[in-house]
Amino acid sequence: MPRRRARACCRTDRRGKLMNNREHDWRNDLAVADRLETRLGTMEFTDGAPSSETVENVFDQLDLLHAVNAFTNGYQVASMTALRKGFQSAGVADNEVLMFDVMSSESLFLTANADTVYYLSFIDLSSGPMVVETAPESIGIFDDMAFNWMIDFGFPGPDRGAGGRFLLLPPGYAGDLPDDGFYVGRESRTDHALMLGRAFMTNSDPGPIVDLIKQSLKIYPYAPGGAGTAVATLLEGKVRPGTAAEIPDTTFVHGTGKAFNTIPFTDARFFDQVNEFVQDQPLGFLDPEIMGQFEAIGIVKGEKFDPDARMRAILDEAAAIGTAMSRTVMFNSERSGMQYYPGSAWIALLFVGGYNFETPPPMVTTEGIVPLPATGSRKLHSRTTFFYGYTGITPAMCMRLTGVGSQYLIAYRDSQGAYFEGGAHYTVTLPPGIPQERFWSMTLYDTQTRSMLQTPQLYPRAGSQNYPTPAAEAEPDGSTTLHFAPTKPDGVRDGNWIQTDPERGFFACIRLYSPLQGFFDKSWQIGEIDRID
Repeated sequence: MPRRRARACCRTDRRGKLMNNREHDWRNDLAVADRLETRLGTMEFTDGAPSSETVENVFDQLDLLHAVNAFTNGYQVASMTALRKGFQSAGVADNEVLMFDVMSSESLFLTANADTVYYLSFIDLSSGPMVVETAPESIGIFDDMAFNWMIDFGFPGPDRGAGGRFLLLPPGYAGDLPDDGFYVGRESRTDHALMLGRAFMTNSDPGPIVDLIKQSLKIYPYAPGGAGTAVATLLEGKVRPGTAAEIPDTTFVHGTGKAFNTIPFTDARFFDQVNEFVQDQPLGFLDPEIMGQFEAIGIVKGEKFDPDARMRAILDEAAAIGTAMSRTVMFNSERSGMQYYPGSAWIALLFVGGYNFETPPPMVTTEGIVPLPATGSRKLHSRTTFFYGYTGITPAMCMRLTGVGSQYLIAYRDSQGAYFEGGAHYTVTLPPGIPQERFWSMTLYDTQTRSMLQTPQLYPRAGSQNYPTPAAEAEPDGSTTLHFAPTKPDGVRDGNWIQTDPERGFFACIRLYSPLQGFFDKSWQIGEIDRID
């Protein structure tokens, strides 16, 4: 009897709760008002169902939203398309090499510089794996066409600057691989890959390293079962014997002084560039979520992209909004945690989220390298900032190792928080003991093109090398002061002045090649850029 009474009591309690639940009208909490006032206008509903006017408004807004997201989250796709188109306009075909003994401001490249020898190529993987024999004494990367990092070469790579044979694999490759003799990186997600190499001058002379690159660099198809595959492997019967690879002469196209563009459009044509990429490349090169944003605006693999007048107008507006957002995020990077020194205008792009914008680079301690955990979320503003203004991605861009690679700091504002004006006079002082093992440089960039600032000076740089402009000279105390102005101020040495244009804004980037510990522990700190009234 006590047990039955307990159960009855429980049933009574449950019934009571159910009755209380039934007495509460949840519709009052969940109901949508007949009119919603939003920044998108007035939205009208009849018992929760949208009116025909609201339906049309919402679908317009959804199309706009998806297009803006496609712009900001997929900028790297359009950027790579524009880069390859730029190469083609300069007469550079796939598997040929665009060579700059030094790059001038005539060529529009996102934040390139005039301090190193550049050599670049688009490697065609559509017919199978390709081999690139890299030159020694270089810094370089292989990225696929969606800026997914594959492998480094040169000083940060497995060859450690000696040069070597790099085997690049196309998407889904399941064929034979060599036993040894090749450096094999991550499989490409696209059927082309970008090679971006840089090399250092010898005593400020690019000639010797250019000659070495031309003698060493080879690009050719991989021959399965040939060199790199042991005879013992062949005898297992799993790999068929192959012939030696045929190595053609490498075609080099001289780029210095060529005027061409590699930067995406800022209107609806941007989405045409995205569509061209999607149609040209296999699926799987980007996160499905981003691909879904492309599909939502009509960019679908194997289908014609033909937006009507309504959609074309939306795409124009989306490109304008995406441009405004990207520029706002880029020129205010400190709001996204990229400020390098507290209270400073100098920012570092990749330390906040690493090269994949998710995992900060590992710490380097006296006890060894300490990896940091993945954050589990993408640093979207960091990704937008990087791909809107810069080209090529690799872990080497944000490693905390001394004497290897290069490190960059960027300033979009002066010491008072104002954007730089081309008609004003600015100074910046680098304290003694600049933490670099090879050399340092400062470069100015056009705020519109994000390319080297175009003035009669041609090479908007100053640094420790005396080519292609004179080297900057230090003061008796070891500090170095640089001047940014449209005309050279009185008493300023040629190498300490970078010319600006009164009609153009600019921003500044300092590069430290083979950085030293003072950069990483911040015991050395570059001064702020001051406007001189």
